[in-house]
Amino acid sequence: MKISQKRRFAFSITLAGIALAACGGGGDSAESTSTSVAPTTVATTEAPTTVPETTTTVPVPLMPLTGQPVVDEAIAVRPAIAAKIDNHPGARPQTGLNEADIVYEENVEKWTRFAVVFHSQGADPVGPIRSGRTQDINLLTSLNRPLFLWSGGNAAVTSLIQKSELINMSASAASNGGGFFRSSDKKAPHNLFSKTSNIWALDAGRGGTPPPQFSYRTEGSALGAPTAGLKLTMDGNMKTAWQWDPTLEKFVRFHDAKAHVDSNGVQINMDNVVVIVCEYKFSSADKNSPEAQTVGTGAAWLFTQGTWTEGTWSRADNLSPWTLTDTAGEPMLLSPGRTWVELARDKQAVVVPAGSSVADTPWP
Repeated sequence: MKISQKRRFAFSITLAGIALAACGGGGDSAESTSTSVAPTTVATTEAPTTVPETTTTVPVPLMPLTGQPVVDEAIAVRPAIAAKIDNHPGARPQTGLNEADIVYEENVEKWTRFAVVFHSQGADPVGPIRSGRTQDINLLTSLNRPLFLWSGGNAAVTSLIQKSELINMSASAASNGGGFFRSSDKKAPHNLFSKTSNIWALDAGRGGTPPPQFSYRTEGSALGAPTAGLKLTMDGNMKTAWQWDPTLEKFVRFHDAKAHVDSNGVQINMDNVVVIVCEYKFSSADKNSPEAQTVGTGAAWLFTQGTWTEGTWSRADNLSPWTLTDTAGEPMLLSPGRTWVELARDKQAVVVPAGSSVADTPWP
């Protein structure tokens, strides 16, 4: 890895200075006289000099995509992997969703698909891996040259990906080194898997350390109104629910009324769920493919610590992270941890009030 192609974390230590005052003594020279004066001894007690206590402020380095403390600096500076994971019924249960720092759920043709961002940890294997979309370019460019793990796409999408700042790690571009394989427990095209360890090994200094995508709260920060969760009806009648679990202190995910579990049988769970209400247009590469407009501004909801806050999102360009602002103009701060982002159309989501049942709340 060439240092010139990597960002390094600077761990600064701020030391308070200690001011020490030194007193100097002196007097005029005395003229000599013939008078003999007996020397006088005077006992003096000097008060001890009090030096103010100093404090050393050592900023705790944080992982950029979770806001949690850095444990391994080598991991902290590596590039992110953004993997396109299938959400077709034939692809479930998926592998790697509970290991991701950030997951984006996008509308695609009649279904949804996940853009799954790995940084603080990986998944071997990960999948099922599916094709990319033009909407992934604006969505993921702010991750600073992420390694884009996908199965490939049509000629127009592939050309746009190649011209973007995403590092192409498709099955053909990564070749045998990408760790791609077909599983026997699913049917094609829902059975292509890879390994994040292989993809990181192919980086060769091309990817960059991702900057933070959200702002995180500290302990004691204000929270929103209590909630039981939320429900969404995405494209293709894909029904998703999130329910606050006070025992886990996380939001847990459902497909329709069934728990959404990964290949290890663990229900998908997140510290934060963010709803980004955005417009969808048709892709220039495929008139049948919806394209989320993730540069601009729109309504946003933040769900964290069993509460929800309403506000707006904004991004000046595709290099910018998400800026979330509540209705009072204050930043909407996530809890340190893992985050799921729903890229929803207007009126695709509904909040479940505290004390209400998620199961009994009508779908939007």
